[in-house]
Amino acid sequence: MTFSVRVAVRGYELDTQGHLNNVVYHQYGDHARWECLRAAGIEIREMLAAGVGPVTLENTIRFRRELRGGDEVDVTCAFEWGEGKTFRIRQEFLRVRDSALAAELTGVGGLMDLRERRLLDEPGARWRALARAPEVLNL
Repeated sequence: MTFSVRVAVRGYELDTQGHLNNVVYHQYGDHARWECLRAAGIEIREMLAAGVGPVTLENTIRFRRELRGGDEVDVTCAFEWGEGKTFRIRQEFLRVRDSALAAELTGVGGLMDLRERRLLDEPGARWRALARAPEVLNL
């Protein structure tokens, strides 16, 4: 399953060339990831009460087409699970007016034990236990 959230590019997010500033792509990606977790039924307060929190270990962005002020963009979020302590998140930034792929963000994340300050094993199983709709997270 691929989750998606729509965002409007605002004028104050632009760089001097009139493009969406590169750091804002990270913010949009982060917003989409939190909205995806919310759609899966994961409550931040419940997560914190359980003593766990998500961490970003790596983000890579490939820019394909420009986004400009007034554009709307659909930001997708698809979790990919493997073995070990980490998981991948693939995100696409799709310009609404023409469905052009504006950017791709690939991230590596983990789930941290907030008391021990270390990554937990099998993060997918832990997300599944927290989620009311685990299918949103591809679980």
